Amino acid sequence: MNTKQLKWLSYLTFVVMFFATFGGTVVTKTDSGLGCGHEWPLCRGQFIPAHTIASLIEYSHRLVSGLAGLTAVAVVVAFWLYAKNRKDLRVYSVLTLVFVIVQALMGALAVIYDQSSAVLALHFGFSLIAFAGSLMLALGARKMDRDKQTSFRENQPSVSPGFRNFVWSVTIYSYIVVYIGAYVSHTSSAGGCSGWPLCNGQLIPSMTGSIAIAFIHRLAALVLLIAVVTMAVFAYKLHRGSKELRSLGVAAAVLCVLQVFSGAGIVYTLSKPEVYIFAALLHNLLISSLFGVLCYLSVRVWQLGKEPVEQLQPASNV
Repeated sequence: MNTKQLKWLSYLTFVVMFFATFGGTVVTKTDSGLGCGHEWPLCRGQFIPAHTIASLIEYSHRLVSGLAGLTAVAVVVAFWLYAKNRKDLRVYSVLTLVFVIVQALMGALAVIYDQSSAVLALHFGFSLIAFAGSLMLALGARKMDRDKQTSFRENQPSVSPGFRNFVWSVTIYSYIVVYIGAYVSHTSSAGGCSGWPLCNGQLIPSMTGSIAIAFIHRLAALVLLIAVVTMAVFAYKLHRGSKELRSLGVAAAVLCVLQVFSGAGIVYTLSKPEVYIFAALLHNLLISSLFGVLCYLSVRVWQLGKEPVEQLQPASNV
């Protein structure tokens, strides 16, 4: 396979992972997790489930997750055979496959056995890593193909250890915020704070039950917004010679701002279920994309912090 074929295979994997993540959110927000009862892989004892909305949603998600597993296996085989000099892309492919398997197993266990909200939130966290892996693979394969097609290579900037560590810290913290958000969803605590940006009309509400859970998530999201915007400013000002780093920084900032406002949309649509589901889906997809971009940026600042000789090696000859 050549670089263009590898690129399109990575795109396909990302699209499938996108729909798998999308489907998981639909299952959660429509309370369809037990649409097939406590059975897996069959659905209420049948290979083709009964035509109830809940069973169709749950079973469709299982099918898409299965397809995600197949495409993940395909990219691992393809990149390990035909991109032997690109260890980063091979790692992304393995990362995607491993966490597709982990989240599938956790999904099966959640169906067969009752799980706590904390464990269910972790299930979303693992699926998020699989999604981020597929996004990183798609971005990396795109860059590999673009570098091969052009004889001009952009001068690589030097990345300071301070900026690199800051990007890594923001990425790790973003995962914590995602987990808290998933916990809010699985404990049905989104309605703990009415109104936005104030919580129940107060700057600091009573820290009890669902109110405390929702308020902590808001505070965590605010800190994340400040951190991501600060990181984007540094990326833009300190790396004027790198269109890539500046673009990734801006993309992260835009996604984070949109994610915050989509969170506000969830609050204002709680009483309108037909609108709430779309606000919740948008919110989850935005935070998933933000985490993927931050992960890719974390890898790139590490790669660019290495010796220039390694940075400027030719692209893959596949």
